[in-house]
Amino acid sequence: MITLAYVDAVESRLCVKINRFGSYKPVQAFFAMISRAGDWPFWVLIGVALFLMNGSAAARPAIHMVLTVAVGIWLYKALKGKLLRERPYVSNGHIVVGTPALDRYSFPSGHTQQAICLTTMLASYAPELLPIIVPFAVLVALSRVILGLHYPTDVLAGAAIGFTLAELSLAIGRLV
Repeated sequence: MITLAYVDAVESRLCVKINRFGSYKPVQAFFAMISRAGDWPFWVLIGVALFLMNGSAAARPAIHMVLTVAVGIWLYKALKGKLLRERPYVSNGHIVVGTPALDRYSFPSGHTQQAICLTTMLASYAPELLPIIVPFAVLVALSRVILGLHYPTDVLAGAAIGFTLAELSLAIGRLV
């Protein structure tokens, strides 16, 4: 049976290699900035752009996305509270953390979950923003591993949860 401890051990070697890329100060600073922007500032700017492009017609999509993100936050916090996977830098002394973690546990990546969720929803509401938001979402996901905060499977799980949550929310939104 495969356990998280086994997966951690296998992924730990990969995390060390990826984390070394972030040991270069300019790279670390860039990905720390991306990670910090992925907390909320970038998404607020995208929301402002949505309102500037669409005026009051952006209100319904904005409310829909905020409500979906709220559900996503609850979901990833519940999962982290149950699964209790330590962050890579805690489990492996060779991994250097590039920016402070927002909470203790690693699985799933909340930053990635929210980035993919919002990107998926914005693809439906404002596809013209995709050239900006897709690269940003990818960089957010990469930043979490490069900065030593997440294992690759944390990021993949966060992306899968974010995409699924967005698709379910969009489907429900079409019914309402």
